[in-house]
Amino acid sequence: MTRVQQTVAADPDRVVVFDTTLRDGEQAPGFSMGPEDKVRMARVLAALNVDVVEAGFAAASPGDEECVRRVVGEVEGPVFCSLARAGEADIDAAWRALRGTDERRVHIFLGTSPIHRTAKLKMSKAEVLAAAERSVAYARTRFEDVEFSPEDAIRTEPEFLAEVCEVAAAAGATTLNIPDTVGYATPAEVGDIFRTLIARVRARFPEVVFSAHCHDDLGMAVANSLAAVEAGARQVEGAINGIGERAGNASLEEMVMALRTRADRFGLHTGVDATHLVRASRLLSEVTHTPVVRNKAIVGLNAFAHEAGIHQHGMMADPSTYEIMRPQDVGFEGTWFVLGKHSGRHAVAKRAEALGQPVSGPLLAAAFAGFKTRADQIGEINDHELLAIIEAARPAAATQQEYAYAAAG
Repeated sequence: MTRVQQTVAADPDRVVVFDTTLRDGEQAPGFSMGPEDKVRMARVLAALNVDVVEAGFAAASPGDEECVRRVVGEVEGPVFCSLARAGEADIDAAWRALRGTDERRVHIFLGTSPIHRTAKLKMSKAEVLAAAERSVAYARTRFEDVEFSPEDAIRTEPEFLAEVCEVAAAAGATTLNIPDTVGYATPAEVGDIFRTLIARVRARFPEVVFSAHCHDDLGMAVANSLAAVEAGARQVEGAINGIGERAGNASLEEMVMALRTRADRFGLHTGVDATHLVRASRLLSEVTHTPVVRNKAIVGLNAFAHEAGIHQHGMMADPSTYEIMRPQDVGFEGTWFVLGKHSGRHAVAKRAEALGQPVSGPLLAAAFAGFKTRADQIGEINDHELLAIIEAARPAAATQQEYAYAAAG
């Protein structure tokens, strides 16, 4: 049994996390990485404790083969993987790139849907079955750990998809990955497909691990991946920040935190150290020169930021009013209260106190009025602006205080 198979056999509720940031993510337009970048990212992925790192597509170019070789030569921890087409030359390239580590996997893909068979491969069903069997059998002469993907599986005829999976398993595939290559599926469909395949294939090959690889063309990659694990898949494939071909892959950080936060629903867990998620996200943003949108789930700047006064007041009373995760659990230092036009006086007073300028009574009223005016003008109010607002409010507050004394006296 492979390391991944042993992990799943020892703990049936454990979901194996397969990261493809350095392969599917990196091959998307705008996300290319050089060897140094890949090594830096691989070190963070190892710190995250992901189970499998797909380090590249060794046969794609001599440079990509060298990148994979560099990663496995300089980073330890995960199982390292290279993608390969269903041919001996690609499998040999993967072997050359990965032979520097004992924890290696080759990931073979072969189109199986009608459109892939006719338009791209120009192969019959029988030829596809023969190629799958031949390539997996050859890979097993070099690798103990072989993953097979029937590309565009979701649009493949159900009976033929099951047949391909059985042929690959019989030839020695240890993981069967069912990719939604074009992001076409819905969660209900994915659940049905995985339940049917797992029941059929596992009857003959009980040690095979089923995997989900979903793309986000319709915005359902994470939901589809979670539907797959609910149906029995025990490996999910994704990328940091959800990068990947076209609209991207399932976001690794979202899948991990969904399983963790909704353990009551899924009853499953991963081995990922989530406290490194923000670090991984920011490093990827740096090496690809691509900022993460503020409202990105889990790792976006606004994921644990609050501006609305009602929300800020609730958070001060009990963080669980508006946060279902602790920011520290994913690598943020803490919750961030953004001071802007939607903020209330409670948040303004709390921030002023933190800055050593406590405000109350007439001074708070005058400062809050000035704060609202300035926020309408410039949006977000930083600490420097807030202190200036408080200072500007002091004369008006003192006048109000004098009137109050006169009225009382």
